[in-house]
Amino acid sequence: MRYFNTEGCCKPNEHYMVCLDERLRTIREEFVEKGKYFVINRGRQYGKTTTLMALAEYLIADYVVIHMDFQMMSTASFENEQIFATKFIRQIERYISRKKERMEGIDAQTFQSLLALKNEEKLSLDLLFEALSEMCETAEKPVVLMIDEVDSALNNQVFIDFLAQLRGYYLNRDEFATFQSVILAGVYDIKNLKSKIRPDEEHQYNSPWNIAANFYVAMNFSAEQIADMLCEYEADHHTGMNVEAVAGEIYQYTSGYPYLVSAICKIMDERTAGVDDSTAWMREGILQAVNYILKADLPLFGSMIKHVNEYPVIKKMLYDILFWGESMSYNSDNRAIGLAGMFGYVEELDGKVKVSNRIFETRLYDYFLSEEELANEISGFSKQNKNQFVKGRKLDMDRILERFVEHFADIYGDNDEKFIETYGRKFFLLYLKPIINGTGNYYIEAQTRDARRTDVIVDYFGEQYIIELKIWHGNEYNERGEQQLIEYLDYYRLDKGYLLSFSFNRKKEVGVRELRIEDKTIVEAVV
Repeated sequence: MRYFNTEGCCKPNEHYMVCLDERLRTIREEFVEKGKYFVINRGRQYGKTTTLMALAEYLIADYVVIHMDFQMMSTASFENEQIFATKFIRQIERYISRKKERMEGIDAQTFQSLLALKNEEKLSLDLLFEALSEMCETAEKPVVLMIDEVDSALNNQVFIDFLAQLRGYYLNRDEFATFQSVILAGVYDIKNLKSKIRPDEEHQYNSPWNIAANFYVAMNFSAEQIADMLCEYEADHHTGMNVEAVAGEIYQYTSGYPYLVSAICKIMDERTAGVDDSTAWMREGILQAVNYILKADLPLFGSMIKHVNEYPVIKKMLYDILFWGESMSYNSDNRAIGLAGMFGYVEELDGKVKVSNRIFETRLYDYFLSEEELANEISGFSKQNKNQFVKGRKLDMDRILERFVEHFADIYGDNDEKFIETYGRKFFLLYLKPIINGTGNYYIEAQTRDARRTDVIVDYFGEQYIIELKIWHGNEYNERGEQQLIEYLDYYRLDKGYLLSFSFNRKKEVGVRELRIEDKTIVEAVV
C-alpha cells in the first residue's frame, strides 16, 4: 500500500506523488539534448533529489548516466585534489557497478583505466578529467553527470577547481570529449560559492560556473497536479472527498511547495488510518493539518528562522512586507531578495516580492510576534481572559473586538497618531494570537496588505472569520472599505464580516456597532 512520504526521496511504486513525466520530458528536451550544463537550485525539501533520481531512470536508455551525491562524501574528501579525485572515482564505481544496465554504452577497458587511477600516488584533477574525457569519447552513448547536494562542497577550494575543470572542458568540447550535460542540485546558487570562501565584495560573484543555463522548469505543484495525485489515493481508499476542492484548498495554503503538500496529505491520511473520520478529507481536516504543521518543530522551519537571523537584510525585508505592507519590486540582484528567493522563502508575483506561501507567512508572523509577545501588555490581557472568547467550537469574534477596543484604549489611547498607525495592526495580531493558538490559525491576505489596509483571515474549527484592519482616512474611504469587505465576504461565501478601524479623528466614536449592508452583517470596531 502506497503512502504519502515526507522523509527523503519519493518513489512512484511506494508513495503517492505528483506525476513527473512532463517535468522530465522538459528537462531532457530543453537541457540535456541541447548539451546544457545547469543547476537545479531550489529551497530545502523541494523535490530536487526525487527529480534527479527519476531523471536518471528516464535517461538511461539513451544516455550513460553517472549520478552521485556529495552528501556521501565527508569533509575530509575535499581536503586536496588527490583525496577528492579518489573519492570521486569511487562514487562513480559504486554507482555504475550496482546495476548492470548502467554499464551499457561504457567502454569496459577505458572504465577500468579510470578506476585504476585510485591507486595513483599523485592523482590530480588534471589526470581525473583526462580519464573522464576518454571515457566520454569511447562511450557508445552520450554521458550525463548528475551531482546532488553540491552544498556539501561549498566551502572547499578543491570543488571550485573541479567546477573550473568542467567549465574548461565545456568551452573546449570541440577539441576534447566531455559530458553531454552536467546537472548540479542544491539550495545555494553556484554563483555564491566564492562568497562563502572569500566573503569580500570583490570576489562575491566571481564563480567558475558562469556557463550554466538558467533552469526555468517549475518544481512546485499545480492544483491540477495535486488533484491527479489525490485521484490515485481516492481510487485506493474511497474517502468520498471532493478531489478538486481538496486539491485547491491545499494549493491555497502551500502554493504547491512539494514538502508542504505531502505533509498536509500525510497528516490527513494518518487521521483516517483505522478510523472512520468523515472530516479528514474535507476543509476542516486541511485546516487541522495546517495547524499541526505550523506548530511542529520541522527542519524546514528551523532553516528558515536560522536564515532570517543569519541575514539581517532578509529579516528586515520580510518584516517590512508582512507588517508594513511594503511593496518591493522583485530584483534578484538585490541581496535580500536574491538570498530569500534562493532559499525558497519569497517568489515573484506580478513583478513584486511575495512570501512563497501562506504557511511560511504564518510561521514568520508567529516568529516575529513571539519576539514581542512576552514584553507586550496587550497580549497579556487576551491570555488572561481567553475562555470568554470561545463558545464551544466557535470564536466569539464580536467579543474579541469589543475587548480589544477597551484594552487598546486603556493602554495606548494617549499615544500619538504615528505610533498607532505604525503599531496598531500588529497589536491586534498580538491580541488575537493567544486566543486562537493551538486550535486555529490565521493568515494575511497578500493582495490586500498595504500601508492602509490589511485583511486577516482566521480559520477556527473549519470556520472562517474575515477581519479588515485599516487606518481611518475619512468617511468616503471608510465606505469603500465596507464595500471591499462585502465583496470579500461574497468571495468566501460568508454572511458576516468584521471591520477594525484605527481612527485619528477627534470626533470619532470609539466602540463597536453592528451594520447591515446589502445582505451582509458588518461588525465595525473603532479605536
